Amino acid sequence: MRSTLRLSFLASLAAVLCGVPAQAQQPVMTFFITSVGKGSGADLGGLEGADAHCGALAKAAGSTLTNWRAYLSTTLPGGDAGVSARDRIGRGPWHNAKGAVVAKNVDDLHSDAVNITKQTALSEKGETISGRGDPVNVHDILTGSDPSGRFSTAGGDTTCGNWTKSGDGSAIVGHHDRAGLKDTWHMRSWKS
Repeated sequence: MRSTLRLSFLASLAAVLCGVPAQAQQPVMTFFITSVGKGSGADLGGLEGADAHCGALAKAAGSTLTNWRAYLSTTLPGGDAGVSARDRIGRGPWHNAKGAVVAKNVDDLHSDAVNITKQTALSEKGETISGRGDPVNVHDILTGSDPSGRFSTAGGDTTCGNWTKSGDGSAIVGHHDRAGLKDTWHMRSWKS
């Protein structure tokens, strides 16, 4: 058995992508976008709180897997090195709640060929998350990450105070439906 981390995204105003290590030969859910936030904006209780939120949602949906990780990066004051989301999530593969492969490995997860779309980026309950063109658009996924899944060196607050702010702050987000206001690479990014 391989040990890879489960992956979870927080979508909308406080949604996150969550993931966990692959556990068995038969596909089990190792990837989802959270169906609900914690109720306090981007204050997820830091990485530990975000991971716990992913685990609680997965458990409530019937998953027996543990070690869920939120796909979130952090930064340190002054632009010093932070934690990169891609380094927290294991090696893959990742399957959604219906067993579809979302990504085979970390390189696949960060490539243009990744299978993250409105149809595959499901919640822990196996539900589609609304996106661009729907009456309510909640396609934003909190990541705090650059296009390669690493902590941002852009400067300023890119992680809502390392996922502890519910008031003023800013964070890098991606779009789970890979659609934005324009048809450009950064508007189609699920991670940045």
